[in-house]
This record gives sequence, structure tokens and C-alpha cells, in this order.
Amino acid sequence: MNDLAGEIKQNFSGDVLADEATLKLYSHDASLFEVSPRLVVFPKVSKDIQNLVHSVTRLNSQGEHLSLTARAGGTDMSGGPLSESVVVEFDRYLNHLKEIGEDFAVTEPGVYYRDFEKETLKHNLLLPSFPASREICTVGGMVANNSGGEKTLTYGKTEDYLEEVKMILSDGEEHSFQKLNLGELEAVKNKNGFEGQIYRRLFDLINNNYDLLQSAKPKVSKNSAGYYLWNVYDKEKGTFDLTKLLVGSQGTLGIITEFKVRLVTPKPHSQLLVIFLKDLKLLAKVVNHVLKFRPESFESYDDHTLKVAVKLFPELAAKLKGNILSLGLEFLPEFFMLLSGGVPKLVLLAEFTGDSIEEAKAKAREAQLSLKEFNLPTRLVVSKREAQKYWVIRRESFNLLRKHVRGMRTAPFIDDIIVRPEELPEFLPELYGILNQYPILYTIAGHAGDGNFHIIPLMNMSDPKSLRIIKELGPRVYRLIFKYHGSITAEHNDGLIRSPYLKEFYGDRVYELFEETKRIFDPQNIFNPGKKVGSDLDYALNHIRVS
Repeated sequence: MNDLAGEIKQNFSGDVLADEATLKLYSHDASLFEVSPRLVVFPKVSKDIQNLVHSVTRLNSQGEHLSLTARAGGTDMSGGPLSESVVVEFDRYLNHLKEIGEDFAVTEPGVYYRDFEKETLKHNLLLPSFPASREICTVGGMVANNSGGEKTLTYGKTEDYLEEVKMILSDGEEHSFQKLNLGELEAVKNKNGFEGQIYRRLFDLINNNYDLLQSAKPKVSKNSAGYYLWNVYDKEKGTFDLTKLLVGSQGTLGIITEFKVRLVTPKPHSQLLVIFLKDLKLLAKVVNHVLKFRPESFESYDDHTLKVAVKLFPELAAKLKGNILSLGLEFLPEFFMLLSGGVPKLVLLAEFTGDSIEEAKAKAREAQLSLKEFNLPTRLVVSKREAQKYWVIRRESFNLLRKHVRGMRTAPFIDDIIVRPEELPEFLPELYGILNQYPILYTIAGHAGDGNFHIIPLMNMSDPKSLRIIKELGPRVYRLIFKYHGSITAEHNDGLIRSPYLKEFYGDRVYELFEETKRIFDPQNIFNPGKKVGSDLDYALNHIRVS
């Protein structure tokens, strides 16, 4: 055990690891980057994290330069949980679902969403903001990134469900945050100590810049960029809610140990309408047309994703958990498409729900009939098994590409852009015009109904041209987003890859308010530094994983 590990272990009941294999494993997430930590720790109880903060504060006062970066599932695509210092891993021990109530759940961050959902569905309840990585992400990561997914079109993002947060702050103490009325706010502002100071300073910051912050809020249905200062103080309702700031803060303001989320009762029946789009020029018109029929989900994946899915059919079949022969029969249309050259450019999945199967089918059928004017192939999916096939392709698309494209790897640096759906007719031709100027293969999947697309270039990162393309293409796409008043990240958050663009996105003054927010919560800069504020694009580009 090295000296730092020994120092930390003195007041820590969990595991403290610094072996080469562990450090290598935690130097990666699902992003482009590779950053090796000095130490990985696995707290058993929240007291471990309190002691960890005290230890880091003490060691820093003696000349160390330590920080703490929370991590769980490792599915982040922005480099958010990567650190050169101490990584705090939650999924080993702090993984308990503590309570399921009438319409809520209380949980620790390290619970995997797949396990969380299994338990909530026993009560006919659902946290509907799950991302496509639902099988491998944790609920703590969903809060840290303010995740959204296929049901966000109807139900909103994680920020709409977070009700209470327990968090260890830079004073080393655990604090609880929830929505306050103005009387409660005054009481907590008058408290002595760090928590009262936070409320006083945050209220003044937001109140004194209220109009500026309201105008800075991106004009799209979902956003994970920056700190959401505009959502904290609701003057009309007379509420002040710091959970609206903590959600999506990516572990930069403190370390969350427990939280309460609201749950919904899902519609019991669904009907999937599949639309095969052979010409991307029609995408904007088709999306806006189908939205009139109010699908609960409206997703998409492109021809490259479909080809990889067919190529990797055995692995896909394993995820579908069925007889490989019968599943092969279900994939016959896709095999035939490949053989005949009739692969659509984009597959759109519009899911309609209802209190009865008849209601769901009627909605889907009405939408299908209305699409005849576009002369598009469509399919009403009859069986749940066939519907699951389409959903698995959509949800697993990134992992399939990440693991199995020989000679190239996924390069998520423009992976989460969003504009308002009504802007798509003007926006998409400009976007494709930019992308097609570069010699890259890219895949498109995402949430067509929100105007949120995940564009994943496939690149050979050992080729020096790839770094040049990333340097040029990223800013060009982001400036196009600025032009259409969208967001550079709808769900995936900032991390190493997008934090450097936040000043340009929001402007100098709003960015200064982000910096002040960070100082208020974390004056010693010990929580996940270099994300949100204080970022460095050169640092990020110098830590791109080549192999």
C-alpha cells in the first residue's frame, strides 16, 4: 500500500486500492479519454466519505493536491468521472434501495437502474428518466448527469423527479437539501455554519441576477450544460430549491450519498409504430408530423447502427434472451434489407401508450395512416418480442459500436446535441453540410421527438488526422447549435469534452456566476475539478485515448 493509501485508510472502513489493474480500469469511462487516478476508494458508509473529505483537506494543507471524483457505473460519455487524484466508487457498497413509498423511492447512488426498476415495478411505479444505458448505468449517475431518455418526451428529465438530496460538502458534513418556501428559506439563511452561508450567498447571487439567468436558460426541452441556476428560485411560486442546482452538477459541488425521487405509474399498454426513412431530407417533416399524434416516446437509429446490429446478431440475441432460431426468424426482414440493398437511412420508433391495448393501437394506427402522404414504409409491431428487438437495437447501439467496430472506435464529442423540433428543417441540412466535409463515418441515434440526436463518429484515434478533426468539427457543430438556440448537451453533461465551451455558450457574465457557484460550495476546489468550470480544452485533447 502506498503512502497516500495508508493515510486515507486510517479513517476509512471501505476498500482503498492503488494496484495497477484497478488504476487502469478506472482511467476510462465510455468517453474518448484516459486519465489515470492515484487512488480508487470504495466507501462502505457515508461516514467514510466525511472522513475522506477531512483527510483530503488535511493533506492538502500539508502540500498535497488532492481531489475527490465520484463514480458508479462508468457509463459517462463526457469524461466526467475521470481524475488524476482520488476516485470515489459507489457501486460496490453504497448500493441500497432504502425505501419505496406510494409515489417515491429513497436510494443510495450506487444502485444500478436495472435493479432499481425491477423493484419499483413490483409496486407499479417507474422512474421514467432512464437513459439508453439503462442496463448498465446507476441512478446516482442519472442524478449527476441529469439524465433523460426515451420517455423524456412525455415525462421529462431526472431534474423533474429529484425531491431531496443528502450531500457531503466541503466542510466534511452531510447536509440535506429539498424545496423550501420563502419562510423556510429565511430560517435556513439565518443558520450559523456552512449551510446557512451557502443559502445566503446563493440566494443573493440568483436574486441579484434573476433576469440574466432566466434569459440564459436554453430554449429547448432538455439541457445538461452548466449549472441550472435559473431553476432554483421560482418567484411566482415563492420557492427556493437547491436540488435543481445539484442535479446535473456532475459531482463538482459535493458528493451525494442518498436521494429521494418521485415515481410515476406507467401506462400499462403500448403499441410501437416503426417508420423506415430512406431519405434524411424528410426527417424534420416526418418528426414534426408524428409529434402531432403525441407519442410517449419517439426514438431513432440509423443504417450504420442497423448493419452492426445484424452483423452482431448472436450478441443481440443473447440480450433478447430467447431461442436463437426463433429470433433469427424475427430478424429476417433486416437480413433481407442488407441483401437487397434496401436498408433505410433511419429507423424511427414511435411508441403510443394507453390504459387499454385498444387505445394504444388506435393512436398508433391513426399516426400510421396519416403518414401515407409521405409514401414511407411503416410497420405496426404486433408482438412484444418484435418490439423488444427494435428497442434493444436502439438502446444498445452505442455499446455495440463501442465494442465491435474493428480498427476504429467511437468518438463521442458531438454526441448529444439538441434543437427545438420546429428548427430541424433548417438545422439538419446545415449540420449534414458540416459533417460531410470530413472523411468520417458516423452513426446517428437518439430522441427524434425532442430534436436531440446522438452523433457518434467512428474514428481511428491513432491517426493524427482524427485529433485535427475533433479540434475543428466540435466547435463548428457547437456554433451551429448556438445559432439555433439549442444546447450542446441535452443529457450527457459537460465533463472534459464540453466544459471548455460553456463560456462561449452562456457568455462571460453567466459563466462568472457558474464560477462563483463553484466557489460557494467548494472553496478548496476538491470536488471533481476541471469539470463545469476551470476546464482546459488542451488538457482534454492531450488525454484522448489512442487505443
